[in-house]
Amino acid sequence: MSTAPRSRARRTAGCIAAALAVLATTGSVAAPAAADPGLREVMFVGNNWEGTADVVEARGDFARIGRVNVIPDKADRLREIYWNPLKLAFFLGIRESAGEGHDQFVDDMYSTPDGTAVVVSRPSFADVVSIDLASGRINWRFPVSGFRSDHMAVSPDGTRVAVSASTSNTVHVLDIRSGRELGSFKGGDKPHENVFSRDGRYLWNMAIGEVNTALDAPWLDFTKGDRHISVVDATTYKQVRTIDMRERLDAFGRKDLSDAVRPVAFTPDERHLYFQVSFFNGLVEYDVAADKVTRVKTLPKNPETSEDRTTWVNDSRHHGLSMSPDGDHLCVAGTMDDYATVVDRETLQEGPLIPASKPYWATVSGDGKSCVISESGADRITAIDFSTGRKVASVPVGDHPQRVRVGHVTADWRR
Repeated sequence: MSTAPRSRARRTAGCIAAALAVLATTGSVAAPAAADPGLREVMFVGNNWEGTADVVEARGDFARIGRVNVIPDKADRLREIYWNPLKLAFFLGIRESAGEGHDQFVDDMYSTPDGTAVVVSRPSFADVVSIDLASGRINWRFPVSGFRSDHMAVSPDGTRVAVSASTSNTVHVLDIRSGRELGSFKGGDKPHENVFSRDGRYLWNMAIGEVNTALDAPWLDFTKGDRHISVVDATTYKQVRTIDMRERLDAFGRKDLSDAVRPVAFTPDERHLYFQVSFFNGLVEYDVAADKVTRVKTLPKNPETSEDRTTWVNDSRHHGLSMSPDGDHLCVAGTMDDYATVVDRETLQEGPLIPASKPYWATVSGDGKSCVISESGADRITAIDFSTGRKVASVPVGDHPQRVRVGHVTADWRR
């Protein structure tokens, strides 16, 4: 067998590592654009079971500004589904599995650069839509391949949005203004989290494999499918690197951990990647350039959490991870253990455990001072100060909040 493809893959991986090293030493990432006086920074909170997105202040008291209906076409979509037996089977399957008995109407969302629209992935409707924030009407709709849409990512310049189509093992990349497909690529089984590199050159996708079966015993791990990280060129959408965390975790001596990579967070210099994996109450540190796992942190268990892994939502014991802008702290959502905590990145020592009801996501506030988690079990978001690890605000939102994203609306927007 020819070794040329493997040699090219090694050279490409080396180029990526070298580029990240240069990024770290030169600080050559473009500075954020100056604030546009015509825009207002906000946070969008996706209320998955309700089909709405709450718009809240991105800092301070995180007060709610308004609410967007992201399923204004619900009747039309349900009519299509109920007239198609195959679509109906998947629709009902999503309700009973990932939806925990509920329809999933909003997974992820990003605003357009001009703040006039929010782009939303809607799992149960297997699509992505752009909602006009002034009128509430749909600008465009993109049906994904397969039967379910999932996590998204927006490019650093805000012009492209990537969405995982989990049942077709595909990631679509769309023009955020028009909804036109710019490209796509195949990932592993059940592509999940997407992350663009800071310079926009690469797109990382994490495949989590099958998470909707009860085959959760460690010895049945082989039934979960092909779980790997795909790194693609964000211009050509060609894969330039594949990272199998099974090999890296085994080399580190943690054969007991799943290799299904869940939420992730890069350091500001992109030298290290932190991530959560299925069934694990903790996080993993991965050195990107050295291509190896360097540390694993186990976080406390809640003694009231059942150890029956089939009771954990979609195989995720902990699901939600963000990093402070200075790279000094990580914020962890301990989903099934009902807490969130801030972890010192140097020592990996956790701070106070902040009680939270099924926290499902963690992001960074607009001013970078706080971690904001979604408490899906209590229908609220909660802000935790990165420097003290203490709760600073808690605000009620809609039914089953999951993803929280910083974005923009026009300065005079109210709804």
